[in-house]
Amino acid sequence: MRYALYAVRAEWTKLRSAGGTGRLLLLAVVLTVALSAAAAEAARCPGAGCGGDAVRISLTGVTLGQAVVAITAVLTVSGEYGSGMIRTTFAAVPHRIAAFGAKAAVLTGAVLATGTAAVLGSLLAGRYLLPGRGFTEANGHLPLSLADGPTLRAAAGTVLYFALVALLSFGIATAVREAATAIGAVLGLLYLFPIVAHVVGDPEWQRHLQQIAPMTAGLAVQATTHLDKLPIGPWAGLGVLAAWAAAALLTGGLLLRLRDA
Repeated sequence: MRYALYAVRAEWTKLRSAGGTGRLLLLAVVLTVALSAAAAEAARCPGAGCGGDAVRISLTGVTLGQAVVAITAVLTVSGEYGSGMIRTTFAAVPHRIAAFGAKAAVLTGAVLATGTAAVLGSLLAGRYLLPGRGFTEANGHLPLSLADGPTLRAAAGTVLYFALVALLSFGIATAVREAATAIGAVLGLLYLFPIVAHVVGDPEWQRHLQQIAPMTAGLAVQATTHLDKLPIGPWAGLGVLAAWAAAALLTGGLLLRLRDA
C-alpha cells in the first residue's frame, strides 16, 4: 500500500511540474465551454415542441475538448519515452504495473477535475444563452439545472466520458509509445467511426457502427430527450466506451511488462 502511495505521489509531482500538461487541460476547458456557448448561441427553438435537446446542445463543446484531453493523456506517456525519463520512472518504481496504475490514477483525477469544470461551464453558458434562443418554459424547456435528474445524469456521464477518453488514450500511448502514432490512433477511433457510419448506406449497419463507436456510443449519455430513438442507451453507450478503454489499458499494461523500457 505504501509502495502504491509512493508511486502515486511521484506521478502527481511529475504532473504538477510539467507546465504543459496544466496548460493543455486548461485549454480543454476553454475550448469545450467556448464551443458549447457558440452552439447555444446558434440554436433556435421557434415554438413549442421544437424538439431540441437543450442539455445536449449545451455540451456540444465536448466533441472538441476531448481531443485536447486525448492528446494530454498521450503525452503523459510518450513524452517520457521520447525524453528517456521512463527509465528513471522504472528505476524509482521497478514494479511497472504499479507505475502504470499510478500514472493512470493521477491522470484520471486531473481529467475528472478538468471535465467537471468544462461541463459546469458549458451548462452555465447554456442556461443563460438558450432562453434567448427560444428554449423557454413557454416552449416546453425548463432552465438547465443539476436538480433535474436527466440533466445531472448527462453532466456526470460527460465528466466520466472525459476520463474514459483519457484512459483510452493512455492505454494506446503505452502500447504504441510514439506520440504521433498514438494521437493518430486515438483521434481516428473517436472521429472516424461517425464518418464511416454516415457513409454506410445500410441503416442497420449504420446503427451497429454507432453502437460500437467510442464517441457516438459514449456521448449518448448526454441525451435527455427522445432516448428511444438513440442507437444505444445512455449508460450502455458509456459502457461501450469503458470497454474500449479497458481493452486499451489491458493491452498497454501487458506490452509494458513484456517489452524493455
